Amino acid sequence: MKRDDLKLDQYRFTVRPMTAEEGTGYLIEFPDVPLCISDGATVEEAIVNGRDALKCCLLTMKEFGDPIPKPGSAEAASGQFRLRVPKTIHARLTQRAEQEGVSLNTLAATLIAEGLGKRRAG
Repeated sequence: MKRDDLKLDQYRFTVRPMTAEEGTGYLIEFPDVPLCISDGATVEEAIVNGRDALKCCLLTMKEFGDPIPKPGSAEAASGQFRLRVPKTIHARLTQRAEQEGVSLNTLAATLIAEGLGKRRAG
C-alpha cells in the first residue's frame, strides 16, 4: 500500500497548542484514527509530522489486519453520550480532575481512550 493509496489528505485533523504539562508546540489529532497523534514546534510542522504519524498508523493497521477507518468515519458519531455513575465514582473523578487541572469531561475522555487503547493492545 503506497502513500497515495492511503488518501492521507482526506483525513480530518485538529491542531491545538500543547498545554504546559504536555510541553511546547502544537498537538495534532485525527478523529477518524483514535490515538494517532503527533506534534511540532509550529502548526505547519505538526501537520507534516501528523501526516507521517497517520501514514504509519494506517500501514500498521493494514499489516496487522485491523480495519482501516475511512476518512470522515468519526463524523457519524455525535461525540456525546450521557453516563450515570454512583456518587462515589463521580466524587473520585471530580477530585482527580481537580488534581490534574483538567475538566471532568477531559479526564473521562482520556480514561476511556486509555482503556480502549489497552484493550486493543491486549
